[in-house]
Amino acid sequence: MTADDSYGRLDDDDYPAYTMGRAAELLGTTQGFLRAIGEARLITPLRSAGGHRRYSRYQLRIAARARELVDQGTPIEAACRIVVLEDQLEEAQRINAENHRTAGTPKLTPTA
Repeated sequence: MTADDSYGRLDDDDYPAYTMGRAAELLGTTQGFLRAIGEARLITPLRSAGGHRRYSRYQLRIAARARELVDQGTPIEAACRIVVLEDQLEEAQRINAENHRTAGTPKLTPTA
């Protein structure tokens, strides 16, 4: 991979560009929090060749939402479950909207 290829991947939400330390800094949290949500299987960071955790922007958004819930007093396990359910709902709504667009769902007309 060339340097130009690497820079292009930084726009990819799934590219694991952030170290654990940088991710914790960006989120204003601790590395322990990131480990905890990893243990709860909310996110699974990729590993570098040296075995270090690497996080994507998508994973950071998920972690930020979990952090928000925990800061509001939600236990970490419950926060992780809520975030998973929110993510699943968002995906289902996106798929549903796409299906309606491609199927050309007719508009309903009122009956007299």
